[in-house]
Amino acid sequence: MAIKCSKCDTENPSDSKYCKECATPLHSSEGSVTETLETPTEELTRGTTFADRYEIIEELGKGGMGKVYRVEDTKLKQEVALKLIRPEISSDKKTIERFRNELKTARMIRHKNVCGMYDLGEEKGTHYITMEYVPGEDLKSSIRRMGPLGTGKTVFIAKQVCDGLAEAHRLEVIHRDLKPQNIMIDKEGNARIMDFGIARSLKAKGITGAGVMVGTPEYMSPEQAEVKEVDQRSDIYSLGVILYEMVTGRVPFEGETPLSIAMKHKSEIPKDPREISSQIPEDLSSVILKCLEKDKENRYQSAGEVRSELTRIEEGIPTTERVEPKRKPITSKEITVTFGLKKLFIPGLIVVALMIVAIIIWQLLPQKEAAPTVSSKSSIAVLPFEDLSPEKDQEHFCDGLANSIINALSNIDDLSVRARGSSFLFKGKQRDLQEIAMKLNVEAVLEGSVQKMGNRFRITTQLINTADESVLWSDQYNREQGDVFAIQDEITLAIVDSLRIELLGREKAKLVKRYTEDIEAFNLYSKGVFSLNIRTVHDLKKAIQYFEQAIEKDPGYALAHAGLAYSHILLTLYADLSPSEFYQEGFKAKEAALRALEIDNTLAEAHASLGMIKWHVDRDWEGAEREFMRAIELNPGYADAHYSYAYMLMHMARFEDATREMKLALELDPLSLIINRNLGQLFYRAHQYDRAIEALQKTLEMDPNFSHTHFYLGITYLQKSMFEEALAEFKKEKEIKKGVDFHADALIIVTNALMGKKDEARQMLDDFREQSKHVYIRPYLFALVYVALGENDLGFKYLEKAYKEHDTYLPGLKMDVLFDSIRSDSRFKALLKKLNME
Repeated sequence: MAIKCSKCDTENPSDSKYCKECATPLHSSEGSVTETLETPTEELTRGTTFADRYEIIEELGKGGMGKVYRVEDTKLKQEVALKLIRPEISSDKKTIERFRNELKTARMIRHKNVCGMYDLGEEKGTHYITMEYVPGEDLKSSIRRMGPLGTGKTVFIAKQVCDGLAEAHRLEVIHRDLKPQNIMIDKEGNARIMDFGIARSLKAKGITGAGVMVGTPEYMSPEQAEVKEVDQRSDIYSLGVILYEMVTGRVPFEGETPLSIAMKHKSEIPKDPREISSQIPEDLSSVILKCLEKDKENRYQSAGEVRSELTRIEEGIPTTERVEPKRKPITSKEITVTFGLKKLFIPGLIVVALMIVAIIIWQLLPQKEAAPTVSSKSSIAVLPFEDLSPEKDQEHFCDGLANSIINALSNIDDLSVRARGSSFLFKGKQRDLQEIAMKLNVEAVLEGSVQKMGNRFRITTQLINTADESVLWSDQYNREQGDVFAIQDEITLAIVDSLRIELLGREKAKLVKRYTEDIEAFNLYSKGVFSLNIRTVHDLKKAIQYFEQAIEKDPGYALAHAGLAYSHILLTLYADLSPSEFYQEGFKAKEAALRALEIDNTLAEAHASLGMIKWHVDRDWEGAEREFMRAIELNPGYADAHYSYAYMLMHMARFEDATREMKLALELDPLSLIINRNLGQLFYRAHQYDRAIEALQKTLEMDPNFSHTHFYLGITYLQKSMFEEALAEFKKEKEIKKGVDFHADALIIVTNALMGKKDEARQMLDDFREQSKHVYIRPYLFALVYVALGENDLGFKYLEKAYKEHDTYLPGLKMDVLFDSIRSDSRFKALLKKLNME
């Protein structure tokens, strides 16, 4: 009797175990054809079950460790990869124990470009590893099948490998056996690094006959060939070999024996890839050769550095040759329609013919350069909830509820959530979904309302697909006041389910995590966030009061402590504080951030606040970078962490890294005036003046009076010797600040000095010095003026004063182009060293 497949309805012979069309396991009416295996592992066949859990679907291949199978984990109901370890390896208990320890570390890596490692198990003497199953083709097979890859595809894949390596290296995990066989290209064309944690655990006799050497000869670094200690730079070397093979179709060194290949890595200089193919761009060839430097000190020192170079190269590739990540569409529902064959056939031919004609015409037309795509994730905006309460007294609760949902959803790797700053710009306005979709570049919008009557809440929500304005999901909740936090959990889980996003265990835990059960504390925290986001000195002080009141209500409210820390540290930036006031605010900020982390050390907001403190107060640049990276790791969708990290990188003159992070922040918060303005500032600092002007004018289109925008536009004009335009912008900035802006005053003096009007500049300087007797003016500003006047000794005197007084402008010294004329002075370099910037 034939067996019909439950998934695709295909008829299969009665003795079939798997559907011949879709490979779904089949079950006859008499019972299951699956049987538990009790024979040696070599006999694993389709339909059998291993370790009472893993149902074999197919054998994927064989490697140095043993066989690999695609299986279904019958407990978790998902497909995984099962790797059986060869008996000669698993029989060594020390090897297995070492591997078990390595796997614990490798499992920490959670990244979209790294294949997840699950577990090491044993079944009747056979050790096995389970890991994420990635359908696709390994990179080695792709190169064999297609030959050398084009520049666009090479860069596209290599950037993803760099991203995966950077995350692993951050966790101090070194691959040690990176090769194209260990890089899978999935069905969307994205790269996934396989087998982290395996290489070091394998015990093998070195090819030199002494010591232990791990790696594949064609891809191993010189230090691996010499059986020396390796670090992340060994993986960079292997990446260089892979890049070489991707663009040329061959590895740089070949030989008859593993020993002869290893010796070439140690002593021979690789041939320039351009000698093999002149089509390879010169700058890409240079990147490859730098990765392949024999001395690891001469290589790139991190995967991030390689990625930055690749990004720069990609910007020079014609748009038509670039490879863009594929986006996953959102659909409101799955629709299955059955047509009669004749009815379908003729219209179908017409549609296909029209499509072919359209494609031909489109290709003949001149192509407009595509806008850069930062992310291929599904995207959503959560709008502020509308207060429908009779008393209209629930505004802060409405804002807080929306903000909490944004924060929860931003923890999901496969979802891009627009930040509060952009979503809340539509508050109180008539909602035009198409305008929102266009301005925020989102595929779905969540909107809702809150109505409080007595002690009960009615909360209504709906998730809308912006493409056709269809409702993906909606619900109404009628609950007591104490149940409102449970409603938030239900809403966020429903959104994820509606968008068909698979959650990792850690993501689900963060999605439903509650930071307080006290609704009064929650409302006070929401008021604090509202004031914090206005970013004036007055509102920052109000935010501090609200956060302190929230903490009084709930001393264990970690988010309130983190908000308090952030408010105090922002006050040091926005207020002209004396040195003693600065240190006082810095101390309060650190105290609050450390308290937040004491309560919850996985709170991204607290790590980001601590990063700001380490940077501004402690001048601990490395420590600050660690905190920002930790915040981003804990919550990749936290726009403020990307922005703050970008701002610090800019001050370190790491402009490419800063641009990358700033653009990630801008994708999450596209309408943020601060991020748009400081993207312009970043371009100015990087000497990209035309791009700076474009970004700053865009910000002024959004808000003509936004603080410091006219200032940075003026300082950009100054660098282009557009003196009159610069003075006009500085004066506009002073008008916005009601005539009080010492920074603009200083730059007006600088502009006059650079125009050759030095007598006029000195007269203004005298007035400036007189003002400083009555109000605090940063010594950094005096240094700018004296250097512009050519009085460098006085300039350095004030820079030293700025250092002693902890002037918060001083960390900008390294990238401030107005000090270019004294940059070669030994005193300048000495000061950078004191600031831990050299």
